[in-house]
Amino acid sequence: MQPLEPVINYLVDPNSGLKQVITEFLNAVMLFEAYLQSGALPYERSPQRKAHRNGTRSRTLKTRVGELTLNKPQFREFPFESSVFERYCRVEQALLMTIAESYIQGVSTRKMEELVKNFGLNRLSASEVSRLCKILDEKVEEFLKRPIEVKIRYLLVDATYFKVRCGAQYKNRALLVVVGIREDGLREILGASIAESEDSGYWMTLFRSLKDRGLEGVELVISDAHKGIQKAVESSFVGASWQYCHFHHSRAVLESIPNKDKQEIADKLKEASDDEMKMQELAKELRDRGYDPAAETIDRFRFDLWNYKAYPKAHWKRIRTTNIIERINKELKRRSRPVGAFPSDQSLMRLAGCIMININEEWVTGKKYLTMDVE
Repeated sequence: MQPLEPVINYLVDPNSGLKQVITEFLNAVMLFEAYLQSGALPYERSPQRKAHRNGTRSRTLKTRVGELTLNKPQFREFPFESSVFERYCRVEQALLMTIAESYIQGVSTRKMEELVKNFGLNRLSASEVSRLCKILDEKVEEFLKRPIEVKIRYLLVDATYFKVRCGAQYKNRALLVVVGIREDGLREILGASIAESEDSGYWMTLFRSLKDRGLEGVELVISDAHKGIQKAVESSFVGASWQYCHFHHSRAVLESIPNKDKQEIADKLKEASDDEMKMQELAKELRDRGYDPAAETIDRFRFDLWNYKAYPKAHWKRIRTTNIIERINKELKRRSRPVGAFPSDQSLMRLAGCIMININEEWVTGKKYLTMDVE
């Protein structure tokens, strides 16, 4: 390939050419990193040489311009490390350590056995696994205990459940996650914890730890309708309002609707999402059609669906649901699929923490989620 070919391709076709430009740039970055780590250029005779090249290995990297295929240098003497894959590797390492822990404990599945063999995890001793886990645990702990330095106007909370080994049993454990929308309009993952349930005590403990780290300025808390969350919000954020997530509300209303009418009612719920009168008319219609439980759900939360309207209209769509936490939950579920069940609470938090660190880095260095200086 000619040196200017990626640039020429970009000028001809910016969409596909940009991927090529970035690919060439990142490959060049890794070649420079290989030079720094080995102490010499390829084939160069040098007394400073610390390692010899052993070809390259193709690695894919997902980016905002699509999936790139990169050529990662290899050394004979020790592994090559690159900042290009640092964020990717952090999550991969957490997942592999979870698999290694399960393997050592003798509870790995057939799929995990394949991964153990493919990645050479069976050659790791228990002490080596423990050492590698400790490195990741320290990074996660630092992330979860960092100071909260910017005021948080909107707080979004949610929980998702995972199977975790507790002694000889497997139990459902709740991963509690708190996300904030800052006064500068950026999103930030503020904290997380693992609990036996979503009882108010667990949420209050998490909220207290966030306040100890500097959380202040909360005006609106968005969540599902779990009583534990509502009670904890009322106790922990005096003066703040609670907003029932519209997505969870719609799901609760539709639970008792027959399949034949679900789509129709879902469409009507969407139409009424900004109109309190339409929502009350829908409740009456549901009651007239014999769908009393669905109507009662609307009535029960009639005062908790509209608190978001006290804030700028430009914010409404993004502060009436907890959808921004869904990305975290989906990524966790996807990544943990090969594991099935976690060998310990710590292994769950290790993987969850590494995923959250990556997502948070994107959020706090990316575009503003909300424009705060609007009416």
